[in-house]
Amino acid sequence: MKKSFNHKIKVYYEDTDAGEIVYYANYLKFLERARSEALSEVGLSNVIIKKNYGALIIVKSCHIDFNKSAHLEDQLKISSIITSFSKTSFIMSQIIYRKKDIIVKSKTHLVFVNDKKKPIKIPEKILKSLKPFLSIS
Repeated sequence: MKKSFNHKIKVYYEDTDAGEIVYYANYLKFLERARSEALSEVGLSNVIIKKNYGALIIVKSCHIDFNKSAHLEDQLKISSIITSFSKTSFIMSQIIYRKKDIIVKSKTHLVFVNDKKKPIKIPEKILKSLKPFLSIS
């Protein structure tokens, strides 16, 4: 059975446009928060990765499908899984749900880089922490 990272968010007024619908760019923020919480769930953070491994995780690309709109005060759940690893990067698939409705689907290519922004091998300890969340679909 695949393991996924799950993160819940409430939609606030600041997340919406004049029609109380989530502004499309804010979904990127929601997805980023869920990725940060996923790191936290395995005992990591962007600060720890930079301090202990001299690395950053950057977004190389992101593909998003907007299926439905989220609205003011909606309760959302973001489910995140890792679908592949390479030596220097991984792909994370994320789905934002409102109850059982799929609001957004995304696929993000994340790369480990050094302080000169050059790709580096994913540290073994980090790879080991993230592998339980690998789900090949």
